[in-house]
Amino acid sequence: MKAVIALGANIGDPRANVDLAIALLREASDVQAVSSYYTTAPVGGPQQPDYVNAVCIVESELPALDLLSVMHGIEKTLGRQRNERWGPRTIDLDLIQYGSIISHSEELELPHPRAHERRFVLEPWCEVDPAAILLTHGPIKQLLAQLPDRP
Repeated sequence: MKAVIALGANIGDPRANVDLAIALLREASDVQAVSSYYTTAPVGGPQQPDYVNAVCIVESELPALDLLSVMHGIEKTLGRQRNERWGPRTIDLDLIQYGSIISHSEELELPHPRAHERRFVLEPWCEVDPAAILLTHGPIKQLLAQLPDRP
């Protein structure tokens, strides 16, 4: 099943952390595409450094919660600590969309509930899959065009 995974990092060596997270995803799934790396300002949270963001498209046969568990394991391996909502992090992996699954469970919301308003997700996603459709909101090209310009 096709999964869209967003990656971000802004402490330690963010580029190396994203590189390593992608390498670990390759061990657990079939990585089909990886976007360029984008430098973006943080959204919400405390004062912190800019992020390095990317999106990768993977194929996996794992159940959604198992794929999420693999992603959390990668975060833990790379030293992710969940101390502060929207705080700085060594790595963040978000499951944006997984096949045609729609989930509103406490463990997993699919598609990601804020993906449609996040340029740092839509821009790299559009780069690797320009015809993609966010299940709950429509074509990502249109969603991206509707976002305000960067400051």
